[in-house]
Amino acid sequence: MTPEAATASTTGTVRRRPAPAHAVRLGLVALVAVVSLLAPLLLSRSQLSVYVLLGTAAMVTVGVSLLMGYAGQVSLGQAAFYAVGAYTAGLLAVHGVPPLLGLLAGPLVAGALAGLVGVPIMRLRGHYLAFATLAFQLILLAVVGQVAFFGGDIGLQGIPQLSLGGVKLSSARAYAWVTWVGVALVLIITRNIIASRPGRGLRALATSETAAESSGVPVTRYKIVVFALSGAFAGLAGGIYAFFIGYLAPGSFPVLLSFQFIVMAVVGGLGTLWGPVVGAVVITLIVQALNNLGTQPGMPSYASSVFSYAVYALLLVVVLLFLPRGLVPAASDAVRRLFRSRGSTGPTIETAVDDEAPAKKPAARRGPRFDLG
Repeated sequence: MTPEAATASTTGTVRRRPAPAHAVRLGLVALVAVVSLLAPLLLSRSQLSVYVLLGTAAMVTVGVSLLMGYAGQVSLGQAAFYAVGAYTAGLLAVHGVPPLLGLLAGPLVAGALAGLVGVPIMRLRGHYLAFATLAFQLILLAVVGQVAFFGGDIGLQGIPQLSLGGVKLSSARAYAWVTWVGVALVLIITRNIIASRPGRGLRALATSETAAESSGVPVTRYKIVVFALSGAFAGLAGGIYAFFIGYLAPGSFPVLLSFQFIVMAVVGGLGTLWGPVVGAVVITLIVQALNNLGTQPGMPSYASSVFSYAVYALLLVVVLLFLPRGLVPAASDAVRRLFRSRGSTGPTIETAVDDEAPAKKPAARRGPRFDLG
């Protein structure tokens, strides 16, 4: 007797195997990977620049989603670790260290600093934690702007190009592929973490710290480790950014950038694997279009900044009102309803990180967690 027949004899229903849906999910992931890998071959120089900036933003946003969506911790200073990774890679390369070693050192230093800073501030909660991370970024930018070793307000100039195996990456297309590898690495690491036993502990932590701690979850250690990991992701993105741009200054990492990463994570879908990537794509393309509009003849000099703030506020209001879980979970629910209406379970766009989890998410993950009060 087949497993399906045995199930039918005992329950009267036949459970469909999840293999076809899983195969469809894998096919969608493979299609996205191949298309994004081949896209640099078709893009122009300016479009490749947007591609690189989009990829670095996606790396940081994945860390933000991991920190806020799974650990339930709000950070308003992720751009600080983005800057730490960039300055680490840039300074090492300027002082004669091979650029590849500088790129590897970026996430290590950023992650170590995040872990060190996380020891005191991860004991805070709510708006105290959010303001502490914001204050850390402001202090960091002030120090970088005043110390000549970092280039001061003038900035760090003369950063050499990234080289791999003695071959310098002088084209934007090469940096686009390096960015693709970075995004893939970050997604793989995140996927493995949140599908593991510590990942389940993180989900319990996001729901209730008290309940998680009573269940044996080392709450403080998990929060510090996730904070350090999100900082390392930002440091890797910053290292790629430093070699691609070739110039760093405190103005390259404004507070607005940290808010932008949060908006990307919320719009795409907190607590999902692909939500941060989708959010980074949507927000980056919108911001680039608004920047082009703001720099048109006749526009005031502050038009681009005003447009950016306006679109962040508008998108947050729209998403929180109509798509509280974000674009990816909403699209996943729509596809599931479509297949259900046709008598099939169908695949989910969300690409569930826990294959054993039920299709319906628990109530604690249905919306972005902004525990600021």
